[in-house]
Amino acid sequence: MNRFELCRALRSAGVPEAYYEIQGCPHGPHMTDRYFLEERGGLWAVGVHERGTREVWERFTDEDQACRWLHDRLTDEGPPPEPPTPEETDQLLHGGEGVQRRARETLDQALAEARGRTTEEPRPDDGRTQPPSAG
Repeated sequence: MNRFELCRALRSAGVPEAYYEIQGCPHGPHMTDRYFLEERGGLWAVGVHERGTREVWERFTDEDQACRWLHDRLTDEGPPPEPPTPEETDQLLHGGEGVQRRARETLDQALAEARGRTTEEPRPDDGRTQPPSAG
């Protein structure tokens, strides 16, 4: 595979052109952080352009190897997620009940506090001073 075939293969695979920069291949705007492939002094360099700096991850003497390396990085979705264990499933299904219970308790407490105040009384946390008591 050469770099032009790599460009076509990445487009066919649906990899956004903004994710990579391949020397000699026309494309649209780049992301700030992106993969790159370029020839440097007879070697093919692949790596990441990140925060204005290019970091070479691998160097190849063969264009085909460099192109395949970059293709693999941009098209590999990684292993599928592992299904949760029975314990994790139980936690996911029943752990939410505790969150809901605490949310209801917090809401009930806030409503009770709100009902206990009159409209003239400041909230305890608003920074205003309490009016002087009559008497």
